[in-house]
Amino acid sequence: MLLVVDVGNTQTHFGAVRDREIVEHWRIATVRSSTSDELGAAMRSLLDLRGLGFADIDACALSSTVPELAPEWAAAARRYLGHEPLVVGPGVRTGMPIRLDNPRELGADRLVNAVAAWARFHSACIVVDFGTAITYDVVSAEGEYLGGIISPGIEISLEALAVRAAKLSQVELGEPRSLIGKTTADAVRSGIVYGFAGQVDGIVARLRDELGFDAPVIATGGLAHHLVPAFTSSIDEADDLLTLEGLRLIWELNR
Repeated sequence: MLLVVDVGNTQTHFGAVRDREIVEHWRIATVRSSTSDELGAAMRSLLDLRGLGFADIDACALSSTVPELAPEWAAAARRYLGHEPLVVGPGVRTGMPIRLDNPRELGADRLVNAVAAWARFHSACIVVDFGTAITYDVVSAEGEYLGGIISPGIEISLEALAVRAAKLSQVELGEPRSLIGKTTADAVRSGIVYGFAGQVDGIVARLRDELGFDAPVIATGGLAHHLVPAFTSSIDEADDLLTLEGLRLIWELNR
């Protein structure tokens, strides 16, 4: 089996792939001080819960937006899985030209998402990833990564409100009871959910105008379910496993 690992700023999402299908997947909090041994212990515990073990894993593909954790995950793969992982970055084949002024600036997860979306649609398309930041990534009709947009994420905005506004405490993210909040917490939830939904629909509309046609839009990320599909009208589908699928595709291209 193939182990695919996406290390994000807030969460780490990883899964096991058998016969090109993601058969299990898990999310854990990203702890920047984690050692390779701690990561190995976390992997083993979660694999054991599903009746799997290190012996079942014969390859690993990794993307990371946290520079200090990429070598720790690589060391964990070498020590506990017994092989060198494929780490998405310069020199790794993706099959996708990157049309940026400096391609090295592109986050590995965003490139992996674009690869997976292109494989899904084989047309110009847009990926919206709801993570620590909300990222919008655009692929051309020729399968090129054109660029994207980055905005502060949902949890960052909630935390900023609690820190910067003296009378606002931390509010747990959830579905607003109504558009017009009857409590301070309801008002914050309404502002966050409807505000970000409006942002997504507005940016997607502008991107579609830029591309010149109604490009399909796919959403992913740990917080996507808070907005998709109930509060946005521009997202065509959501796939929590999109990044892991992209890692599988890149691993197959390089093996």
